[in-house]
Amino acid sequence: MPTFTLQQSETEVYTPHGGLALVGHCLNQHTSLTKTARTVVKRHGIPNIDLLRTYLGLICVGKSDFAAAETVRPDPFFKSATGIKQSPSSARLRQRFDEDAVQLTPLLNDASAEFLETIKAPVTPLAMGHVALDMDVFPMDNSQTHKEGVSYTYKGYDGYAPIAAYLGQEGWCMGCELRPGSQHANKGFVDTLKRILPRARELTTAPLLLRLDSAHDARENRNFLRGQEHVDFLIKWNPRKQDPLMWADKAQSQKAWTLDRHGKMEAVLSEELPDEPGVRRIVKVMVRTSDPQGQLYLEPEVSLEGWVTSLPASVAEEQQAMDLYRDHATSEQFHSEFKTDLDLERLPSGKFDTNNLVMAFATLGYNLLRWMGLRLTGPEAPIRHPAKRRRLRTVMQELMSMACRLIHRGRQWLLRFGRHCPGFGVCRDLYRDLTASG
Repeated sequence: MPTFTLQQSETEVYTPHGGLALVGHCLNQHTSLTKTARTVVKRHGIPNIDLLRTYLGLICVGKSDFAAAETVRPDPFFKSATGIKQSPSSARLRQRFDEDAVQLTPLLNDASAEFLETIKAPVTPLAMGHVALDMDVFPMDNSQTHKEGVSYTYKGYDGYAPIAAYLGQEGWCMGCELRPGSQHANKGFVDTLKRILPRARELTTAPLLLRLDSAHDARENRNFLRGQEHVDFLIKWNPRKQDPLMWADKAQSQKAWTLDRHGKMEAVLSEELPDEPGVRRIVKVMVRTSDPQGQLYLEPEVSLEGWVTSLPASVAEEQQAMDLYRDHATSEQFHSEFKTDLDLERLPSGKFDTNNLVMAFATLGYNLLRWMGLRLTGPEAPIRHPAKRRRLRTVMQELMSMACRLIHRGRQWLLRFGRHCPGFGVCRDLYRDLTASG
């Protein structure tokens, strides 16, 4: 094995994050943040847009802590790739976000939806023609901290419980709003819907299918959704004080039993809700007399599982509705990408509004990386296992973390990638598309 001599150049500029050139172009050419950031008036100091460019660049390479701003502050590539004129220190970045978080958060949310609309992001519908809109709450572990809003979550630890919405089979994020950990998922949910549904409507004219878990099984939510045009819902039913034996008797009277295995019977019932026209409840009754290994129970075990939906039976029969809800579990993967791939399990600030601003940054960064990831499933992409979409971590590994050299020659800026750079073809094509449409 050869012995290497390690040297550091005094003039040449290299970067391990060549993909930031894509992020900078997306932000500056395909959103209006450069203009809208001026609405948050500052008489002196670093312009707001430079703060936004700095932190979004950090988010897209998986760095969420404010201290990371110090590492990129002297980096000429980071500044030129994102368009930064004045690089903030970590202390200045934190201070300004604490001061202006409430005003900056809606600007970032609007920019995220604007970006998807500008680049004409594809929104793939379900086989039935509806576009899925999945909304759910997920906990973030911030235990052993004294951050504002951290409280006991349903997972058994202290943290936050943000609510996120994902559109289409691509999983575009329509919003990820931070909430205290102890806040019930359904508190303020209608107000959240009023913010999310218009953003989804900007991307597709197809009917929406809103899929929700049992925490949102409330009459208020159903009444609101029934008043929306071209919006159907599929909500996990919360049996609350229902008597399982009553449903078992109903299944017996309708002779709806089927044998799932020895010792287990199932029946699927469907009924219209009398006081809610156009809404039906699908109930799956299960009776177990033994476990899968054949061990008999002393008494039969009766359990219920159900769904409430506005989809007519002609569009989705009982089994189809259950399969549609089962696909709702895909959104759990998107939650994990926020927490692990973007390094946002533990949020960086002690102030609630600032952490909510960080989640708005994460939503924009998530959509940028998700869009880039669409190209990583094509023939030009680096060799990976076949998939419909790539995790954000894969996008960071294959596109964001591409080493290159920054060259300034003849009034031109050049990025020179290595001869064996596997992601160069995808990066080149994406940049051409961005500059052509910009």
